[in-house]
Amino acid sequence: MSPAAIHVPLLPEHKPKIRHASLSGAVFNVSTSIIGAGIMSIPATLKVLGVIPAFLLIGAIALLADVSVEFLMRFTDSGNARTYAGVMRESFGQAGSTATQICVMITNLGCLIMYLIIIGDVLCGSQPERATHLGILQQCFGIHWWNSREFALLVTVGFILLPLVLLRRIESLKFSSAISMLLAVVFVGVSSVMAIIALPEGKTKSPRLLPHLDNQVSFFDLFTAVPVIVTAFTFHFNVHPIGFELGKPSDMIRAVRISLVLCAAIYLAIGLFGYLLFGDSIMPDILVNFDQSSGSAIGSLLNDIVRLSYALHVMFVFPLLNFSLRANIDEFLFPKKPLLAKDNKRFVSLTLVLLAISYLAAIAIPNIWYFFQFLGSTSAVSLAFIFPGAVVLRDVHGISTTRDRIMAAIMVILAVVTSTIAISTNIYNLFGNKS
Repeated sequence: MSPAAIHVPLLPEHKPKIRHASLSGAVFNVSTSIIGAGIMSIPATLKVLGVIPAFLLIGAIALLADVSVEFLMRFTDSGNARTYAGVMRESFGQAGSTATQICVMITNLGCLIMYLIIIGDVLCGSQPERATHLGILQQCFGIHWWNSREFALLVTVGFILLPLVLLRRIESLKFSSAISMLLAVVFVGVSSVMAIIALPEGKTKSPRLLPHLDNQVSFFDLFTAVPVIVTAFTFHFNVHPIGFELGKPSDMIRAVRISLVLCAAIYLAIGLFGYLLFGDSIMPDILVNFDQSSGSAIGSLLNDIVRLSYALHVMFVFPLLNFSLRANIDEFLFPKKPLLAKDNKRFVSLTLVLLAISYLAAIAIPNIWYFFQFLGSTSAVSLAFIFPGAVVLRDVHGISTTRDRIMAAIMVILAVVTSTIAISTNIYNLFGNKS
């Protein structure tokens, strides 16, 4: 028999072993994707809603987030898509894919810019009020060129963020995510210690259990808290990158549920202790409250620890959001190209461009909170609830049950109605205050 007639190799083929991510790494990455900057605004929702409705709303949105992720993973498993945009393309064609990619770009790029603004504010102070508001670096070393906002952010981007965003696998970020979650726990822990210290001194505020409606707060103002909490639980852009490195969809569901319970507990704790500390004087960004002068050296030290721990926290959240942002932009601009991680030139170029845009925007427009309050809330609500619910209602794979359709319809209707009322109320209040 000639060698050409032999079809079975004499030696077994060596197949490279696929290295799957760990469940613990997925939990850290999902939890870090959730926490982000949402922890800053949660205490202010208690001022609007009261403690009991805010706690109930946090629990309800966490539950809906779990349901929406389960929808996404089930339809991903039944189709051929490997990305969120791909799932939407299977259900709604190119229009659905493009809408998803645009929402991810708005949400993630906005968050990256805001993270750099937060870091700049903590380290170098707020640009318009530099005479009265100094950052931690300036408080410790005085005002110099090397602790200006521009230079400090440049060093942060070049020496901390750049090495992290150049990692090709999201699993590689599990250690920075673990540090980020530890810093979030420190943020909550120090806040709770400050509240406990203030309690016997009578300096804590009495929490309002239910909303108080008066001439300043209308019924429709209550809806403005919903997008804030929805945004705090929006992590769906990272579900597919993290899930596919795990290997099994069931492991991703477990990781998401563990993360949701952990993050909901952190949100409840910071909401309660932050509200106890500052009461109705609490700001939409709680870091502003911690930035105020306290009456003792220990109080000032604790304030600085809170601010610095949060600045470090968002440094380690940055690469996770950059990962999905970069992947979506690449899929949008180069749909026919090979995998981004295997193309060094495209990967590095896109990474550097995104870092440069985020840095320049954070320097040029140091206050963009209102802008992203409207755009970010709309895109976050779409990614978290409207798109997953629409996929289930469209049901191109024929796998939706009656219960799924009912849950999806409720999810979409609640998201659209509450988001519309909240945006309308914010616009009315914004222009009403100006007039």
